[in-house]
Amino acid sequence: MGVRANDDSAATPAGTGEGGAGTGAGEGGRRPADGSDGSDGSDGTTAGAPTDAAAPPTRAAATGRPGSGSRRPPTVTRDTARPEGGGRAAPGDAPAPARQWPLLTVLGLTALGLLIVGSDLFPHAPRIGTMLIGVALLTGAAIRRALPSVGMLAVRSRFTDMAAYGVLGTGIVLLALMTQPSPWLEIPFLEDAVRFAVR
Repeated sequence: MGVRANDDSAATPAGTGEGGAGTGAGEGGRRPADGSDGSDGSDGTTAGAPTDAAAPPTRAAATGRPGSGSRRPPTVTRDTARPEGGGRAAPGDAPAPARQWPLLTVLGLTALGLLIVGSDLFPHAPRIGTMLIGVALLTGAAIRRALPSVGMLAVRSRFTDMAAYGVLGTGIVLLALMTQPSPWLEIPFLEDAVRFAVR
């Protein structure tokens, strides 16, 4: 063994490897057993160095997190999940207003109620206009329950939309009926609650 090492060192002068400095006398001029020149061809490191030292860092090493990938959300969102029942309310070849008729119905009734309240054309116009706004929301809840697809009227799940439209519509109608003076509906515990809240 020693003779072969001496032969190799004699056959290869110190510092004559292709890797330049670092393959010379400091290593004894030895070559690896596989016949390579003992360098990686870039920075003169010898074959004794780890083979993956010059490999690019993995994604886990770059992010500083263990595991194979990052849990960060994507930088660019390519699409948004459609809510339950958010499909077209009419066939795709129908014009845009027809495809969104549930939302337009609710918005139309609400706009009519606001117009009645703002115009004040007759004695009970504010009460009737406010009731119409509440009825518009209740209509939205009924449409959301009855139809499988309601277009842009769908915001969240069917139950959440029905609960939101129904509670808001019922509250607005009750407040309109109990408006002073001369309320059309008298509910003692609601009157006490309102009186306690505003005093």
